[in-house]
Amino acid sequence: MAALNPEVVLGMAAQAPDGIVIIDGEGLIRYWNQGAERIFGFPAAEVDGRSLDVIIPEKHRKRHWDGFQEAVERGTSRYGEADLLNVPALAADGRRLSIEFSVVLLTGPDGSPYCGAVIRDVTARRERERELMRRRAEATV
Repeated sequence: MAALNPEVVLGMAAQAPDGIVIIDGEGLIRYWNQGAERIFGFPAAEVDGRSLDVIIPEKHRKRHWDGFQEAVERGTSRYGEADLLNVPALAADGRRLSIEFSVVLLTGPDGSPYCGAVIRDVTARRERERELMRRRAEATV
């Protein structure tokens, strides 16, 4: 395979329809692509350097940060390459979203830890699934 110009890879990441988010070891947002802007409704400039808490519902924050800190200290995530996580999230307008994402731990040039995620909004699909389950439950009553 021929080597690809890094600018092409960065351009693809910037324009990907899925959200690509990278946070540093402190949990501060350091990369937020167009897909993340579309999903969450926050422009990249508005979230740059802010805590990832802007998209984590308050009742899930402790669990998230405990797991994050454990992974950073260990240097590995308990989630494998093929694991797809499902969690609730918040949009800029306060709406609750259902998202799926994969996660990878990264190391900066100076050895500092980062965490990257590729995120997909599955809110509409989850709503259809719940409606189908509701209809099935009603049909069996």
